Amino acid sequence: MAGSAVRPSAPSIFASARIATSRRVTSKLSSEACDARTVPSALLTGRGVRSATATGHASLPITGERTVPGVWHENYWFRRHEAAYLALTPWTRGAVVLEAGCGEGYGAALLARTARRVIALDVDEPTLRHVRARYGATVAPTRADLGRLPIADGSVEVVVCLQVIEHVTAQEDLVGEFARVLRPGGVLIVSTPNRLTFSPGRDSPLNPFHTRELSPGELADLLAPAFRVARMLGTWHGRRLRALDARHGGDVVAAQLAAPPDKWSHRLRRDVAAVRARDFVVRGGDVMTSLDLLVVAARRS
Repeated sequence: MAGSAVRPSAPSIFASARIATSRRVTSKLSSEACDARTVPSALLTGRGVRSATATGHASLPITGERTVPGVWHENYWFRRHEAAYLALTPWTRGAVVLEAGCGEGYGAALLARTARRVIALDVDEPTLRHVRARYGATVAPTRADLGRLPIADGSVEVVVCLQVIEHVTAQEDLVGEFARVLRPGGVLIVSTPNRLTFSPGRDSPLNPFHTRELSPGELADLLAPAFRVARMLGTWHGRRLRALDARHGGDVVAAQLAAPPDKWSHRLRRDVAAVRARDFVVRGGDVMTSLDLLVVAARRS
């Protein structure tokens, strides 16, 4: 993050979960690389923390809620999520990053290529054992309830929460926790399905694992009390995926959902397995028509 900062001393972080409010970080939110010159030596407060331990490197089961890489019939969704991680790296480069809801861990590992440190939180212990076994050399997986983050006040530069908030009932409380752990001016990056296109015309989410989906305006309103929205981006199919839409009855997503994978045509199997992150476009514009929303916001002082 461009800007100036005052580095908190290690004793102030170890001694208390609260960092004095006078120790402010002034940041300019931009799409340029983050300048993480102020990295605390310790972040965890210890409240509710249980570190994951490696017990093996088994693949995680497909649940319908968590996207897993390396599964051919999940590849479209995995690449769609991967495209969002790639789009947000300009804001996480060189920074201390907290990923709230890391899932399988591929996103945290991707961010760790350029971030200074990545703390990956999830509530599911078997998932975290997998993360430790597969990505533990590059990320710090920790078990925690996202409603009560085990992180010191004002000690994180960037919070990343991708495709998670729609699963949470107490969304306002979650956003409040993000604001608490971020430094003033710190960056929050949230992605979520666009309710207007994901569950169009419905009062309840189409996905049974989702509790509340959001439109662009609803997401902005949710963040507004604690954050200033700097960028509202959306995800769309690029040229190659639009060609697949045309090839599969106008909607390659609907074609996937119309039948179980073992009933897919050879062409659909081949096309889904060949999807790459670069086939998606993440940009600003008329996000009302986007597939997913990706918001970059700055914590208010």
